[in-house]
Amino acid sequence: MSTIKHKVVIIGGGAAGIATAASMLKRRPGLDIAIVEPSDTHAYQPGWTMVGGGVFDVATTLRPMAKVMPRGVTWVKQACASFQPDRNEVTLADGSTLGYEVLIVAPGIRLAWEKIAGLEATLGQNGVTSNYRADLAPYTWELVQQLRAGRAIFTQPPMPIKCAGAPQKAMYLACDHWRRAGVLGDITVEFRNAGAVLFGVADYVPALMEYVEKYGINLELGSNLVAIDGPGRQATFATEKGEVTVDFDMIHVVPPQVAPQFLAESPLAAPSGFVEVDQHTLQHVRYPNVFGLGDAGSMPNAKTAAAARKQAPVVAVNALPQLEGKGPTAGYDGYGSCPLTVERGKIVLAEFGYGGKLAPSFPTWLIDGTRPARLSWMLKADLLPWIYWNGMLKGREWLAGPGGLIAQ
Repeated sequence: MSTIKHKVVIIGGGAAGIATAASMLKRRPGLDIAIVEPSDTHAYQPGWTMVGGGVFDVATTLRPMAKVMPRGVTWVKQACASFQPDRNEVTLADGSTLGYEVLIVAPGIRLAWEKIAGLEATLGQNGVTSNYRADLAPYTWELVQQLRAGRAIFTQPPMPIKCAGAPQKAMYLACDHWRRAGVLGDITVEFRNAGAVLFGVADYVPALMEYVEKYGINLELGSNLVAIDGPGRQATFATEKGEVTVDFDMIHVVPPQVAPQFLAESPLAAPSGFVEVDQHTLQHVRYPNVFGLGDAGSMPNAKTAAAARKQAPVVAVNALPQLEGKGPTAGYDGYGSCPLTVERGKIVLAEFGYGGKLAPSFPTWLIDGTRPARLSWMLKADLLPWIYWNGMLKGREWLAGPGGLIAQ
């Protein structure tokens, strides 16, 4: 089977892969780019929290992959099976190979549902749901509307996960609905987080704790979901004191998350399994013509769509000169954003870079990200989805452009 060659091969047609291709084509129209992506559907995943909260319809978060592929790109509708970076080749699921001059690795992160015993058999029934799947997010909203009394549990596994705020966003929106419906006092709400803190950037914790107290949420840190009995409505958690089994009427589960297996087992992987890149240039530490970004990157940033939005121009700026054998000129500062939906109509807009350094996009007189704000809600509900579909995926670098790049 002969090898088909392209100037640039991108693994992954998610937010990071599509945005990078679009940014490269804006800078170099007509560039030969192939995107390897097996899925027929492209999802705006940040919208699923809003689906679970009854704000968005799930259909608005999904579009045909063919509609978001940048014009002129070759879509290779297959899965990647393995990497051969010493030969500048990737092998696809059908055994064929693609050659490249520059490789960009952005396959996302794998949701490891199987790591929680009994979970896969009960998802979408028995009160077990998750906003981390498009087909389950509507069920979250069904359960929230139906629950009038009992115990509701919201879980968070160990890091890394994509959108570290999503587990508690689901909880706050549910609590807000129950408060408005007058039933919150009859519901025991628990947030069982495997981590040691409510949120990883301390500046945002005070505002979040106000809502934890307002809603009467029982905060259980160091509590990691390990097994679930859907028909029996019981969940088992590992804690420092041993395993604890509790009853539930509704449980919102966030699965453990790992690098895709074909990446983790490849020469491109860091010990974590993610593609091993310099955290600023996003260039591979051993293979100069390989770049990585998005949820599959080894960088110690928050894995969010906003991070991919900032990373894509950096990879575009650095990968294009690599075609001529030149080094990188741009850097990524670790920016990530997590709009924490603390109630319907208000958001704590967490924006931060490496080391938890605050990185607000707006002056504090307009939006103080450490406090809940209505303007932040409008940004999340109205502006960001529009920017995603019409800006980020089309190479328009609004809120992310080269002007914000850091010279290395």
